[in-house]
Amino acid sequence: MQIKLENMEYKMKLFNKWETNFEVNDQGLKNYININPIIIPRTGGRNIKVQFWRSKNNIVERLMNKLMVPGHRGKKHRISSGHNTGKSITVYNIVIKTFELIEQKIKKNPVEVFVKAVENSSPREEITTIEYGGARYSQAVECAPQRRVDLALKNIVQGAYSKTFKNKKRMWECLADEIILAYSVDNKSNAISRKLELERQADASR
Repeated sequence: MQIKLENMEYKMKLFNKWETNFEVNDQGLKNYININPIIIPRTGGRNIKVQFWRSKNNIVERLMNKLMVPGHRGKKHRISSGHNTGKSITVYNIVIKTFELIEQKIKKNPVEVFVKAVENSSPREEITTIEYGGARYSQAVECAPQRRVDLALKNIVQGAYSKTFKNKKRMWECLADEIILAYSVDNKSNAISRKLELERQADASR
């Protein structure tokens, strides 16, 4: 997006630092990962009218929302104990520091790295339980595009949070490491390992 002011062109950048002039490579997720330029990605859901319009939010804002309410993993509710719940300025600063650290480590546009990490960690298949004749069995199903993005964000955030507990590393350092590992398709990433596990279970339930 370009804004012309008195014969001058101003190209809008995310956080007024990073450009978003790249494209989403995964065609299935192209309409569900919003990378439209916005200086401050905190709209407060003003453009959301129905449930499935959340994909119209910038993907970085969705990361911030997920950081505030990461959800619990299994029965370990310590991850969802409310450390950042409602503290939008806290997660805002975490994301900025995370992106600065990513740029410092791998010398690339951190927004593009994050979007590629979301693409790499989005599961294509998962399993559901079907009951037939009193018996229950697992069945492989395709994962909807919006759910793929939701699961990727959830697994990235939970992987980062789990590494901050009983650890001296700060949240933005763990989040930067998780995004870089997912970008590199490394099995050490929680999001990548969860994706591979889901797809393996789906393959076994065909």
